[in-house]
Amino acid sequence: MEFSDSLIEEFQPSKNLVVLTGAGISAESGVPTFRGEDGLWRKHRAEELATPYAFQTNPKLIWEWYDWRRGIIAKTEPNPGHTAIAEMEQVFPHFSLITQNVDGLHRRAGNTKIIEIHGNLWQTRCVREGKVGEDYRVPLPEIPPKCECGALLRPHVVWFGESLDQEDLARSYRLIEECNLLLVVGTSAVVQPVASFPVEAKRQGAFVVEVNIDSSPISSLVNGSLLGKAGEILPALLGKIKGSWST
Repeated sequence: MEFSDSLIEEFQPSKNLVVLTGAGISAESGVPTFRGEDGLWRKHRAEELATPYAFQTNPKLIWEWYDWRRGIIAKTEPNPGHTAIAEMEQVFPHFSLITQNVDGLHRRAGNTKIIEIHGNLWQTRCVREGKVGEDYRVPLPEIPPKCECGALLRPHVVWFGESLDQEDLARSYRLIEECNLLLVVGTSAVVQPVASFPVEAKRQGAFVVEVNIDSSPISSLVNGSLLGKAGEILPALLGKIKGSWST
């Protein structure tokens, strides 16, 4: 796989690298989007189920859906794209990852400097106390699950109609403003406010590189657009970067 020398030269260890990922990288691990026609479940669409109102109305149904999703994702593994991003965290002294994905695959690959801006479906939150915990059991032994205090637990994810966690959002904006190198992987760049991150980074003077299976709305904006599978492009790109540092 060929990369221009000018692109590789941008990936210096002194750079403040932020990686932004979306559903595309998880799709390569076999994680479905759970939206659109292919995401139908018991004749319900994701947009009908992933809402606070749906949970308040029928928490058992919503947890049955999430239990089903968790069962599918539990059978998947991080792909070479995830692994390459985890290695980037190890080799770049200034590294951060912002992901829109809730599947937890980046954590399983080894990333720790991560903002899961839409939450994580392996985490639960007490509706009374707001306490967040982890539960990796598949299937769940009790649906809907309950907190030790007796209140219902809900998936610790951002639903339609809910605002993003303000602390996570503020941290993400700060990272975007401070970075001088942004790698955008597998995102359609249409869901706000995350869709504005590449635009803002470019406006601040960062070098922006896109890795996507197809062209996206930001392809004409970025400094470099690499089309293809993240699981193929990212390991090759990282190999070139490390090779350039040793010469």
